[in-house]
Amino acid sequence: MNEFLKDVIKLKRRILVVDDEEINRRMLSKILSSDYEVLTAEDGDRALDIINSERDLLSLILLDLIMPGKDGYELLNIIQGDPQLRKIPVIVLTSEESAEVQSLKKGAADFIPKPYNLPDVILARIEKTIQLYETINIVKATQFDSLTGLYNKEYFMEYASVMDQFYRDREMDAVALNVNRFHVLNEIHGRNTGDAILRMIGRALKEYVYEHEGIACRYDADGFFLYLPHEDDICSALSEKITSLETGDLNNIFNRIRYGIYPKANREYAIHRRFDCALFACNSIKGDFEKRVSYYDSTMHEKEAYSERLLADMETGLKERQFRVYYQPKYYIQGEEPALSSAEALVRWIHPVLGMISPAKFIPVFEDNGLVSKLDRYVWKEAARQVGEWKMRYGFTIPVSVNVSRVDLMEADFVEEITSIMTDAGITASEYLLEVTESAYTEDSDRIIEVVNRLRSLGLKIEMDDFGTGYSSLNMLSSLPIDVLKLDMGFIRNIENSEKDLKMVELIMDIAGYLNLRVVAEGVETEEQYKLLKKTGVHLIQGYYFSKPLPAEEMEDVLKRGFLKK
Repeated sequence: MNEFLKDVIKLKRRILVVDDEEINRRMLSKILSSDYEVLTAEDGDRALDIINSERDLLSLILLDLIMPGKDGYELLNIIQGDPQLRKIPVIVLTSEESAEVQSLKKGAADFIPKPYNLPDVILARIEKTIQLYETINIVKATQFDSLTGLYNKEYFMEYASVMDQFYRDREMDAVALNVNRFHVLNEIHGRNTGDAILRMIGRALKEYVYEHEGIACRYDADGFFLYLPHEDDICSALSEKITSLETGDLNNIFNRIRYGIYPKANREYAIHRRFDCALFACNSIKGDFEKRVSYYDSTMHEKEAYSERLLADMETGLKERQFRVYYQPKYYIQGEEPALSSAEALVRWIHPVLGMISPAKFIPVFEDNGLVSKLDRYVWKEAARQVGEWKMRYGFTIPVSVNVSRVDLMEADFVEEITSIMTDAGITASEYLLEVTESAYTEDSDRIIEVVNRLRSLGLKIEMDDFGTGYSSLNMLSSLPIDVLKLDMGFIRNIENSEKDLKMVELIMDIAGYLNLRVVAEGVETEEQYKLLKKTGVHLIQGYYFSKPLPAEEMEDVLKRGFLKK
């Protein structure tokens, strides 16, 4: 046992004796001193000073009721009126039976009658009271969120179930709310401001549910649940309550709050399930700056059921190779004729019952549930295997790019895994490209850059995907380890009709030229877009103008008749 633990074990619990009679203070001190550290006060004012200075160390207060100045009753009222002081048990010292009942009603834990002629009984009652309150305080500490004072999620669910039992006929709403892009507020204004926001929301919710006979909890960093009797416009009422508590420093926070409401929640669902529904509704508008409230209804239920079906079928889909890798060609356009240069691997799900499922439907579901990395690995291996097969069959191939997320890059063995995949497929780094979204560089950027540098040292080329949609953009571009910029299709969509968009592409090309980066434009669909992009100097284009994403056998035909740029 280390010295620190030995010292902790030696510590005695601290008791404050408050009595205006010196003989009583001495008598109690003698009874207690062998087991406890004893502090004494001769009046209420002195006692209050000690209580405030020792509030975190006191285990018990022995309080005489009849004293000059601030008497025991007044001191008991002060203690019970302070949420922190209320955690300290008080045993009153009295010789009047009527005072015993009155003091217990005011919050005293027990009483010890005068005179003190039974020391063993006194010690036993003190020990029992201290143990009881310590147990209660431990339970309360696990019951409540320390920052907001609301219930934690586990106790909230228990109490919600109890409410169902007592109010069987009452229609109840399950509500989820969170703060849109809360992490950005923390990054810009600091953790202290973020905590202040959460405390303010917690206070507003606490007041609201108290007024409306409900309960509330904080279920994660910036998320809250409420369970309360049904109201027709709870969003407006909650927003008004939150707005009333905002300060100048926290102005307009309520505009960032998103509500998911499951009105008149179905009691046939387990309580956790009801809040899953509310949270599903809330998450459906995550990141939306226009819509602030979403209601869980039959349409959303069907969408959720569809998502659950996709999740349930994913493992089988991977084992049975229902996921198919398609390839969309990229063409080099700065020569006399466009030349096939590379391709991007894209995934499709050919479901045996649901048919062809768009990645726009299943990828967000997998991302929300932490499963997208498993699909990523499937695509990496399948794309590498296909490139290796073409290489063996024809003696040449084209580089194929695969998508890599920030989560993938943070995996400890990511570089080794990519290397192993290439080795197993018999391909080289020049035949395998990695597309990393711009947003991946904005979080844990030092770690991401370290991993990307390791990949590039192995000869792998890195494409920054979706350039222009994140936060790094031009100011970070010079320091990021990349080889290719891939313009988001948002730049391309209106390039024929928007001088501003065209100038933006020209500006990016100037910067890319200075940094010696190649530029790919995706989402190119028209000849006019193609001509304008070629004129600006864009190196490669990808989109329906040349080809939609193709299954491997059709991509093989393109490969055989294409002009591979050496």
